[in-house]
Amino acid sequence: MGEKMKPVNQMSTIIDAENLVLGRMASIIAKRLLETEKIIIVNAEKAVLSGKKKSKVRKAKKFLEVGHPKKGPFHYRRPDRIVRKTVRGMLPYKQPKGKQAYKRLKVFIGIPEELKEQKTDTLVDARAAKLKCPCFTVGELAKEIGWNLSE
Repeated sequence: MGEKMKPVNQMSTIIDAENLVLGRMASIIAKRLLETEKIIIVNAEKAVLSGKKKSKVRKAKKFLEVGHPKKGPFHYRRPDRIVRKTVRGMLPYKQPKGKQAYKRLKVFIGIPEELKEQKTDTLVDARAAKLKCPCFTVGELAKEIGWNLSE
């Protein structure tokens, strides 16, 4: 978040992740990135995960034990990084077209000052209102697995 941002041109689509199911949102965004669209996701910490919080947190903590601190795989605890990595998992990242698509994605916690006056879109197909099961936000998961706001 501390990095300087270039002025956003009108070619970028700004998507508000608030109350959107993470997986559905990520798959739609991955397809759009592959079609050479530039996408900025704001409010990443307000994206929704479906399922019981306790079991998802337990699964995430178990996953954090895998790997080596210097060699990887690296596990992120920040909500914007979690969302970004989810989208990456839906791209053919090891191919050049997937790497290029991934570079067209930016994810932010909250809404940066530069984007406050810009119009944001939402994804109707990914709304969490359709869910009939328990759900919680990516921000809540991040706090449970060790993210603190000072990072």
